[in-house]
Amino acid sequence: MQRNRRPLNPEHSMPHLPMSGIIRERMKRLFLILAGLMSLQILVIWTVEDLTLFESVWITMTTVSTVGYGDFAPKTYIGRISTILIMFVGAITLLTLIVSDFIEYRFYRRERIVTGRWIYKMKDHIIIINTPKQGGEQYFLRFATQVRAVPGYERIPIQILTRQYPMGLPSELADMGLVHYHGSGSDMEALKAVHAGDARHILLLSPDESDPTSDSLIFDIAHRLSESNLASKVVAECVRDENRPRFKTLGIRSVIRPVRTYPEIMVRAVVAPGSEKVLEDMFDYEQDHPHRYDLKLDDLNWADIVSALIRHGIGTALAYIDHDGEVICHPDTADEIKGKGLIVLVKSKDTPSLETVEEALERYRAFVEKWHSLQEKAGSGVA
Repeated sequence: MQRNRRPLNPEHSMPHLPMSGIIRERMKRLFLILAGLMSLQILVIWTVEDLTLFESVWITMTTVSTVGYGDFAPKTYIGRISTILIMFVGAITLLTLIVSDFIEYRFYRRERIVTGRWIYKMKDHIIIINTPKQGGEQYFLRFATQVRAVPGYERIPIQILTRQYPMGLPSELADMGLVHYHGSGSDMEALKAVHAGDARHILLLSPDESDPTSDSLIFDIAHRLSESNLASKVVAECVRDENRPRFKTLGIRSVIRPVRTYPEIMVRAVVAPGSEKVLEDMFDYEQDHPHRYDLKLDDLNWADIVSALIRHGIGTALAYIDHDGEVICHPDTADEIKGKGLIVLVKSKDTPSLETVEEALERYRAFVEKWHSLQEKAGSGVA
């Protein structure tokens, strides 16, 4: 941990935007003046007219809303003059200005949202920093779809911090409920604007998955987040494996290789930290890889096959191929497997041969037969 770190909290963020604040402050002042004029009118009507307090409030409200039911009306000169001056000249004019300001505020807010310059009051959300150079829209769409299919993440807000989409997010992303802020992760003000301090997860995407220089940009952003005590929330992409230790020294929770066609790796890093390493390892032929073995399967259940391969140090059975050529994943452990092949996760540097796998299964068959024989003998002895 580095010394003198300061937390990045939303209270340190700037207001929405100067013009937004001006409009809202003006509306507040007009509301206060309107409330004052209406209170004055209620007191005048209650004093000079033969009406109760509730009736005075009622006639004032129907007048300022321009409804005018006519069930009550001022009869004294003072009451009528106050209605003309306070209500028609003052209150109704103010109400028109408030409505006008409200419409202006809505248009202003909409324009800022579209261009990515609106600061949302988000909490416990996912922040995605940067946009992939290729296939960014498809990546975001698939990521959002998959992460919201996970229990507990169905409604999690997702915000993209990027300089892309200056004229608005594509409709496909907006329809998914994604929003964006126009800025860079290297800008501390932009990180405050997206409330990085209150985010549940922060994802650092490599702008170009094939360009090693992208690691420098990602490292700079990661360092800024680390200085703000947010490293434990960060999942960062790293193009070159030799740069991974640098990210780890910052306290980054997880560092993965960018794989644009398979956002499930990033999803797993978010919802099940650690599982992304298993998935990433399957994409790396230098470590482990799924290997196909064509052999006959006819008298063992799935639990037997998995046990046989593990006991003989061959690998982990992932799926089998039935006689129709279909790959069956996660079969029932008690069902007898009938097929013509296996998919096994094996060590890439020492991939077992087909003969080794067949021998392991044959030995396990013999073991199972011997075990059943002993069980039958034991049962006969008891009888």
